[in-house]
Amino acid sequence: MARNIYVLVSALLLALAPVYGTAAELAWLPAASAELEKELVARYGEAQRTRAARGLSQVASFWRDEDGDQAVFAEFARNNFAGDAASLDLLFERFESQLEVLYGHLHEINVAFRLQSDLDRGPITASDAAFAAYDPTAHVNADFFANKLAFTVLLNFRLTTLAERVSQGSDWSRRQWAEARLAGEFTPRVPADVSQAVADAGARAQAYIDDYNIWMHHLLNDQGERLFPAGMKLLTHWNLRDQIRADYTDPVRGLEKQRMTQRVMERIVEQTVPAVVVNNPLVDWSPYSNEVKAAAVSDSDRPVPTELVITNEPEPDSRYAAILGNFHAARQLDRYSPGSPTEIARSFDRGREISEDRVREMFADVLESPLFAEVGALVSARLGRPLEPFDIWYNGFRGGDGYAQSELDVLTRERYPTAAAYEADIPRQLTELGFEPARATVLADNIIVEPARGSGHAWGAQKRSSKTRLRTRVAADGMDYKGYNIAVHEMGHNVEQTISLNDMDYYSLEGVPNTAFTEALAFVFQARDLELLGLGGPDEKSRALQVLDDFWSTAEIAGVALVEIGMWHWLYEHPEATPAELKAATLDIARGVWNRYFAPVFGQRDVVLLGVYSHMVRRNLYLANYPIGGMIARQIEEQMNQAGALGAEFERMARIGRVTPDLWMEKATGAPVGPEALLRATERSLKSIRDAAGD
Repeated sequence: MARNIYVLVSALLLALAPVYGTAAELAWLPAASAELEKELVARYGEAQRTRAARGLSQVASFWRDEDGDQAVFAEFARNNFAGDAASLDLLFERFESQLEVLYGHLHEINVAFRLQSDLDRGPITASDAAFAAYDPTAHVNADFFANKLAFTVLLNFRLTTLAERVSQGSDWSRRQWAEARLAGEFTPRVPADVSQAVADAGARAQAYIDDYNIWMHHLLNDQGERLFPAGMKLLTHWNLRDQIRADYTDPVRGLEKQRMTQRVMERIVEQTVPAVVVNNPLVDWSPYSNEVKAAAVSDSDRPVPTELVITNEPEPDSRYAAILGNFHAARQLDRYSPGSPTEIARSFDRGREISEDRVREMFADVLESPLFAEVGALVSARLGRPLEPFDIWYNGFRGGDGYAQSELDVLTRERYPTAAAYEADIPRQLTELGFEPARATVLADNIIVEPARGSGHAWGAQKRSSKTRLRTRVAADGMDYKGYNIAVHEMGHNVEQTISLNDMDYYSLEGVPNTAFTEALAFVFQARDLELLGLGGPDEKSRALQVLDDFWSTAEIAGVALVEIGMWHWLYEHPEATPAELKAATLDIARGVWNRYFAPVFGQRDVVLLGVYSHMVRRNLYLANYPIGGMIARQIEEQMNQAGALGAEFERMARIGRVTPDLWMEKATGAPVGPEALLRATERSLKSIRDAAGD
């Protein structure tokens, strides 16, 4: 009987080997495991047979020759199997508390080592870059297998497949979910040098993006005119995109500026920007002719070098070289992830726990909906001209479109001259968003605001005594509206991060199911940024327009995400590609996605703008989180509107924890993840706008 149960569980683990296994089984393991199962059952009782057989099989699937011989294996199992409920509870509680200590302090080291590269506080030296590239967590997985702590978890807690979590998870207790997440911490088994290689590649790509600024006052049109104010330095792609959005409020030269910015972005994707132009206020550049010359004006205190070599030679496809660096690093993980043997599979099946096919279907539901063309026609009518490619970033549906960018900049700079000023205002903002005043103060006390070198980001804590960090750009003259808008978004992340860690019942469940969920919760805050400036709450028309803005933005970023997914598939099909070959392929993919989904709406073909997003360089396969987050955000908004309490509902949702996406959504809103709520709301909003116009 004992042998039969072991064989049955071994067969199950063999079936799971593509998910969890890492090496061929050693010849002696089956017989040794069967004998140990008998021994453990004799010691702890028949009730422990299934647990013992399963645990031994799980350990065996990861055990390697360097872990020890049969005697070491047997001694480990005898000493570490928790054979009764009290011992298992103690073991679980010990890992919960110790992992929080470990991950929390390693995270603080990571934050400290990256301060110079992440924050706007002077030049980055070679040693700063090396500190930023160092990953203090790189050795944790390898160390925990070497010291057998990982094997202790695998011996005592059940590994689960995504199919099991999806089909059975709704019936699990919170403790069962926490155990499943704890066991999952140690799959796959990755060597430390591989983890560090991934971190190194990511840090290099991040550094490349963080320093890719365009000095806009030094852009010249064909008449030699400067369209942008002195001192304006915009980071690709975030600030360039946001400048296009801002220029909708310029009735005089806004369209000309948008077309110029679009040409800059196209050259970034094409890698035809002269290398000397990047982050350089000492040269003037025409994005149209690509001519470069010494700057005729000065708007920077940067000293002119003795010999300034000016040429229109482009970068050596540096953007695509950085992407290839991330790809080759990620490929090293493939052999240790048999069940998710590509970065694509790991991103969707393991990272998001939503299949790539389902994600593509959700994006197609939006992009192929007749609503896309209908909203596009409305955008064109509001602009009074045919759509142009940069109108994928149209933001005129947002409340406050009557405010010029310059007006908003004055307001935010006056209110937030420093990062500290924004931090001091967080309790007020949270109270206005619907959090109880005392609770708003507690949440705000967990947020540190810092000036970002790059576009901005939120960085959550990993232990309850630490604080989250909000980063956004803050210039010497204060925080402009772009920086403020980003800050409100990141504040949403920070509040979610604080609640889903500090108020979580089990450390193993801290967080949300995947990044799209924290993006969705951040969107809820960001949509209210103008209200928080005292510019009024939305009326019925404004709410309808906000839905159309959500739809338009979701459609745009869904196209961008499809380009990134297509690029990664091409990489796996052409693993020896050069940067030039990757560039050519990415441009083709960007044109293909545009022509399929966007050309019918915009009336122009072969546009490459969908390839400009910096996430493609700095974070592998991240972009799909945004359109999924847009869909989730609409579902959450409708639930919050129905409940009538943003603060309370936000907290309730943030406490659900890291269960599967559909289970989280069902608990939060009563329906699984999907675009249906967004599509329904868009249809209603279009009808409302037409009815108001008398159509």
